[in-house]
Amino acid sequence: MLGDSILAQYPTFLVFLAIFIAMAITMILLPLWIKLLRIREIGQQIRADGPERHLTKQGTPTMGGVVVLIAIFVTVMLFGQYNQSASMVSLILLTIVTILTGFMGLVDDAAKVVKERSLGLRPNAKMLCLTLISVSFALAAVNLVGIAPTVQIPFLPEVDLGILTTEINLGDDAVIKIPWLYVVFVFFLMAGLANAVNLVDGLDGLAGGTVMIAMLVMAAIAYRTDQLNLALFAAAVTGACVGFLWFNAHPAAIFMGDTGSLALGAAFAGLAVLTKTEVISLVVGGIFVAEALSVIIQVLYFKLTRKRVFLMAPLHHHFEMKGINEIKVVIRFWIVTALLACIGFALFFAQSL
Repeated sequence: MLGDSILAQYPTFLVFLAIFIAMAITMILLPLWIKLLRIREIGQQIRADGPERHLTKQGTPTMGGVVVLIAIFVTVMLFGQYNQSASMVSLILLTIVTILTGFMGLVDDAAKVVKERSLGLRPNAKMLCLTLISVSFALAAVNLVGIAPTVQIPFLPEVDLGILTTEINLGDDAVIKIPWLYVVFVFFLMAGLANAVNLVDGLDGLAGGTVMIAMLVMAAIAYRTDQLNLALFAAAVTGACVGFLWFNAHPAAIFMGDTGSLALGAAFAGLAVLTKTEVISLVVGGIFVAEALSVIIQVLYFKLTRKRVFLMAPLHHHFEMKGINEIKVVIRFWIVTALLACIGFALFFAQSL
């Protein structure tokens, strides 16, 4: 692979090249994908209870995440470093998790198209898939990559979530460790962020732009910790999002769909675990957390009082309902994401000194 060649002597150049290649692949393939989707009449189903202005988006091609995932996969295969065992396993593991979650999203998107409604897979089915993926990822990260079952909080002692660990002896010195508390933590982190990014994907360019900014910072964090493979992966995601935004900017010619949003959320969580920045990632991806919390708060408060805290949830719809233009909401969310990403990177950098 190119990543193992002379280019590997220039890791900074390699990371920027990964951004460019992923962007180029996305921009080349998306027009063909959009054309195919239009021929097949595969379009987005809009929520009936959403903002009325969104009804005009009914039928816009969806499942753009398929091309995003292809761009990420090809770029990673081209530039990945396969001469270091632990680093190689991290890259393969993260790629598998992203693709599996994307496939789950693809099934969800396909179900929406077939049923011609905005709801695809049942919530229980989604949660079961996310549970299997996140638990398997956590166990592989601990046993194959050697990730410590701890959580590092900036400027505070690390929290040991490996205190309740079961060891299964397979013989020949092969032992499988199951740190129960850490596995549960990773499940909440991955399932939460996957669903959070999915919630963010409600306005043209919102999910693509916020993920692009957050992943750029994750690439910098991975590079700072000498994890070039993870930096290349995050760079590939960044580039794919840039290419996708060319067609997803308002008015969008294609939507990401659950195929992209769920996969990118899981990839973000996976990077957080593998770089040991689980808490810092919640700052970098603070906009995802805020969107998810807005839905939780809205649902709980309505059940208790039959009243609403927000005009509409997720949070970006609240601002739309206040009369703020969609493009302005998106740009302001990008700005907030950039600010939070800078704060997150500053916390990481200060902690590493």
